Amino acid sequence: MAVPLPDDVRELLDAPNYVHLSTLRADGSPRNWVVWAGLEGERILICTGEATWKAKDMRRDPRVALSVVDLVNPYRMAAVQGRVVEVRPDEDCRYMDPISVKYTGVPFPSRGPGRACFVIAVEKAGQRTLGFTHAPG
Repeated sequence: MAVPLPDDVRELLDAPNYVHLSTLRADGSPRNWVVWAGLEGERILICTGEATWKAKDMRRDPRVALSVVDLVNPYRMAAVQGRVVEVRPDEDCRYMDPISVKYTGVPFPSRGPGRACFVIAVEKAGQRTLGFTHAPG
């Protein structure tokens, strides 16, 4: 059952923070990816090529998990569990371009057949900030 995205999690996903996407292989074992993510209302958008393993995994098993770490304060993070509820063609990068602009300042350079946008409904989400200061030696 989908739930609203908490504001503190939304804030992390709205910023150009890298997202870790976990998908499930055919044998049920997890596979992780570092991805860009966008938001559309309460849903998370992940765009990729149809030929990628992450796309194949999400088409086969819609259950996913995501984590996001604040680039400014890596001790501020969020975790999301969700499910792919829709897959949209994205040949013209209608969904990918705004995400690319968020991360790079320019539209996504690769267009054409075989691009897709996976729409994820949030089932569980939470944010946590640890009381450490990021000051690597």
